[in-house]
Amino acid sequence: MQHFYGLQDVSYEDAWLTIGAFDGFHIGHQKIINELTAGAHAKGVPAVVLTFYPHPSRVIYGPTEAFYLTMPDRKANLLGAAGVDAVITYPFDAKTASISAEVFVDSLCRHLNFTKLWIGYDFALGYNRKGDTQILKEIGSKCGYELNAIEAFKYDGEIVSSTRIRELLKKGQVADAAVLLGRPHAVNGIVTRGDGRGSKIGIPTANLATHKSLIVPKEGVYTSEVIVDGKKYHAVTNVGRRPTFELEPVPSRVEAHILDFNQDIYGKDISVEFIERLRDEHKFSNSDELVRQIGIDVQKVRQYFDQ
Repeated sequence: MQHFYGLQDVSYEDAWLTIGAFDGFHIGHQKIINELTAGAHAKGVPAVVLTFYPHPSRVIYGPTEAFYLTMPDRKANLLGAAGVDAVITYPFDAKTASISAEVFVDSLCRHLNFTKLWIGYDFALGYNRKGDTQILKEIGSKCGYELNAIEAFKYDGEIVSSTRIRELLKKGQVADAAVLLGRPHAVNGIVTRGDGRGSKIGIPTANLATHKSLIVPKEGVYTSEVIVDGKKYHAVTNVGRRPTFELEPVPSRVEAHILDFNQDIYGKDISVEFIERLRDEHKFSNSDELVRQIGIDVQKVRQYFDQ
């Protein structure tokens, strides 16, 4: 899979294309990609995805903290694993937002020469989102592509969307979010040195420096798996502010206690997959009480994976 950050280095004689934000690459997105790649490869042409960064809503309506389910590189990797041949992460800014659908699509046609365009049920592009399904069909008759609009994908009677998944994560409902994502929600970051309190009480943790725009589940304690150098390890992960130790308010952070693990991973980029919520974060009267509770948490994690 090739990953481009614009159109300047991209040129195809023929391709099948889909356009969208694809944040999280959830099961609704996967349906589009599965159909796109199967059809494109049957015709012997590349399956291409054009996505945007920053997310158009953040440019148009203003930035918000902790928004993204997937950052560009992870999203591209997920798309590549699903069979996509090329991902174009197109830079979205105020200038991009002002381009008409006709001008933008014409540029795509010249670079990609695509003959099929796949879009989601609510897709629109261009200035003021005027490039809806009907307009894109009209443009297609001039540019030489066929439009294929996919119906909304529903689960439990509700449309699957990135917004729905974000709301579940904000509530700590990581198991429900995983159903809609088709996998556990993952947060990656560089392991940084903390104050060493975990090691002092016999429970060392990997402290992650995460991207501030990457959404993290509601504060609490979770059954999780940590991926280090491509290998998965079971873990108890705390998202929170360590109220047992901190006297003043501190920023929330992600700390993973990796079970049966004894490696120096400072400076490594690791991922934490959130599988199941165990409990809220609590303030304990002393470290001994905290250690006892973490022992209970560890036992629950072991039981979960031993099922």
